Amino acid sequence: MAQEPQTPVLTVVPGSGGQPAAQPPAGLQAPALELAVEPLLEKIAAYNPEADLEAVRRAYGLAVQAHEGQQRDNGDPYITHPLAVAHVLAGFRMDTTSIIVGLLHDTVEDTNLTLKKLEGLFGAECAAIVDGVTKLTRLELQSDRTKQAENFRKLVLAMSRDIRVLIVKLADRLHNMRTLHFVTKTSRRLRIARETLDIYAPLAERIGMDRVKTELQDIAFANVEPEADATIRARLNYLRGQGAGMIERIRAELAAECRKAGVEVLEVTGREKSPYSIWEKMKRRNVAFEQLSDIMAFRIVVPDRVSCYAALGVIHGQHPMIATRFKDYISTPKNNGYQSLHTGVTLHGTESQKIEVQIRTDAMHAQAENGVAAHWAYKEGGGLDDSLTGRMRWVQDLLDILENSQGPAEFLENTKLELYQDQVFCFTPKGQLISLPRGATPVDFAYAVHSQVGDSCVGAKVNGRLVPLRQPLQNGDQVEIMTARGSQPSPSWERFLVTGKARARVRRFVALQQRRATIDNGRSTLVRVFRQEAIPVSDKVLEGALGALPMASLDDLYAAVGNNSIAPQDVILAVQPDYKKRSKAPRVVPGLPGGEAGASKRRAGEFLRGIGSGVEVHMAGCCRPLPGDRIVGIIAQGRGVTVHQHDCRNLEAMAESPGRFLEVDWDQEALGDSGAAAPRYVGRLSVVAENDSAVLAALTNLATRHGGSVVNLRILNRQTDIMEILVDLEVRNLQQLQTVIAAFRMTQGVAQVERIRA
Repeated sequence: MAQEPQTPVLTVVPGSGGQPAAQPPAGLQAPALELAVEPLLEKIAAYNPEADLEAVRRAYGLAVQAHEGQQRDNGDPYITHPLAVAHVLAGFRMDTTSIIVGLLHDTVEDTNLTLKKLEGLFGAECAAIVDGVTKLTRLELQSDRTKQAENFRKLVLAMSRDIRVLIVKLADRLHNMRTLHFVTKTSRRLRIARETLDIYAPLAERIGMDRVKTELQDIAFANVEPEADATIRARLNYLRGQGAGMIERIRAELAAECRKAGVEVLEVTGREKSPYSIWEKMKRRNVAFEQLSDIMAFRIVVPDRVSCYAALGVIHGQHPMIATRFKDYISTPKNNGYQSLHTGVTLHGTESQKIEVQIRTDAMHAQAENGVAAHWAYKEGGGLDDSLTGRMRWVQDLLDILENSQGPAEFLENTKLELYQDQVFCFTPKGQLISLPRGATPVDFAYAVHSQVGDSCVGAKVNGRLVPLRQPLQNGDQVEIMTARGSQPSPSWERFLVTGKARARVRRFVALQQRRATIDNGRSTLVRVFRQEAIPVSDKVLEGALGALPMASLDDLYAAVGNNSIAPQDVILAVQPDYKKRSKAPRVVPGLPGGEAGASKRRAGEFLRGIGSGVEVHMAGCCRPLPGDRIVGIIAQGRGVTVHQHDCRNLEAMAESPGRFLEVDWDQEALGDSGAAAPRYVGRLSVVAENDSAVLAALTNLATRHGGSVVNLRILNRQTDIMEILVDLEVRNLQQLQTVIAAFRMTQGVAQVERIRA
């Protein structure tokens, strides 16, 4: 793209692993442009003698011609960027099609070249990948979060069809990050760096490209957190000075120990952790720099899998093991195919240094460095290696999130949940391995098995024991999900779900339920108001008024009336524009009826600050606010004020009508002085418990004992050994409800208790 970060003139040195060497920006003349492709061709031929080098040469010539006259911000010919991207891809040992796409990836976006012409010259496959990458770049320069989310949505769709779209995109982003320092506008530089940390580095990790992930993270971190980056680098320099030669001494010691024990070692390397990795561990563990035990990491490469465990035995035999630091990713690989043994040990001697040791085979190391690309999955004329198909299941999970998310911004949020976090490995009763993010719950597990299993989940047993649905799972747990026909997701689940897939599914269900309820409410409100005004109403009559309101459909109109964003009188005016001109006596609003219902409405306002006397007050049935909750009032024309909890989901639909929001709060003095006459409010609980009538009796008695009163109890789902109950409790305030919840949770046979709020 012509607007990408500027770069100096680059000469790529053969054998440099795709790292371009910067030269003085003298510009490239035509002969130099022709010769610039030769090192790339040599690099490709070195690992793929069968490659169609002539096609690569033609693609380069076309790119030079298409980008003629275009320059990067520093005045260099733009062709230096796609050439560098192609070198990065060659460093990944990618196929000819990917190299060609690397050379042409910006042509459709920034030049007059069309996809049709590309297809004619290089085939449909090449044109499709260029199209996929092009769709991703069109929105990248927008700073708006929705644009970023939409861009990422397109990335998921494109890479689900061909993973090479992602690999080319990562090569493109890697070169742009290497030249990010040439971007003079700070806000743009920070946006690119944050986007890299949020999206591209996690994606590189997901396809196992650890080397790319680390470089992206370190460059982005230096731009986003320059002070933290400088501090960590200064501390590393200080340690380096204190222990000059320490890494080499430890490296030699580990190699000698293995060889002395008869374990063949191909290579032992040592390195410091990257600044970003150190920063993340300091934040995650909430520890100081000095408390980290694995600032230095050593890698032992051996010939085969058996030697990995033999080397592990040697290391543990010579040095005390740090129990919490051992992980076996060989027997249980990560989703991206990563395999290695990780262990932490404390070295003997005066140094008493804690280090991390990684042990793997040469093939595992290639996979760890370049992931999918290391397999060279796309042979000439071939497709994705069958052995990798299972490892790409996460792409399907992202597509599921895309389908269930309500909009691009929510999709981006849920996808970040899916991309981040360490893993735990759990098992179904039949022994199927399910990998989940750390902190995942049985509900996350249920959705990982299948979306319908998650939707119908009513309980869970972990290792044979009934547990709350919000309990985090541990490595090795066997999880049995209990389901019930007709069961539906609970809105309360969202507060403890960890995986983006599960959260997107629950949010979609809740949104649909709320919309249906809002539509029904709006329809009944319109019918009532039209009848009061003696105006005929029907779907046909209302459809004629949609254009004047304006609304796309009747459901949209009913929903707008139901959530109070359109007043019924506005609908009447749309149906009968002369409605205001009618001469009619002013309408008299009758006084509140007598009896308990009217008294409770009048009394509710007396215990609130910010609402004038005589105003009718309703407590929202969606979120059921209690004294002690943070609240907000919503002015509803003809219906007084409805009080919601400040984080009620239904308030989102009213955000465009800020004039209807009213600052209200509980009058604690009035509540305290009211004594026994204080109003009582209803809180709703969801309870999962053993299917035993004694449990129901115990819950009712406990509620009474703690000052609450059960006004409604409904069994939503019932199975042989478990049931889900909906309990409505009358209480004085939030504190009393929390006391009852705590008592319920301590009751034998009760697995889970949650307050239900919108």
